[in-house]
Amino acid sequence: MGELLVEGDELVVHLSGTEKLEAVHGDLRAPRASWRSVEVLANAHEPADHELKEGERLPGYSEVAVVRSRGQKLFAVVHHDTPRGVRIDFDGTDYDAWIVGSTDPESLKRRIEQP
Repeated sequence: MGELLVEGDELVVHLSGTEKLEAVHGDLRAPRASWRSVEVLANAHEPADHELKEGERLPGYSEVAVVRSRGQKLFAVVHHDTPRGVRIDFDGTDYDAWIVGSTDPESLKRRIEQP
């Protein structure tokens, strides 16, 4: 399962080997200065269930993909056992947002927002 961590001044999504194959993508990194907001999502699958996807997608079950929707480019890593999650919005990066599934998105949001 994709793991979202704060490493120094960066936010990092570490993907498993299988996820890297599914998404045809490596780990993602974004500098702290680019983080705009963090939101807890009750249904982390929903934002990835639209428009064009590049990667693995089983609607409502698993998404590990780049999603282009409504003029935005998102990266989603959400699995059936982590249907809740967080959405992190960015300015000035390759992605407008990341959607990451989590068993405890409230705690994850707090860790991300700590100075």
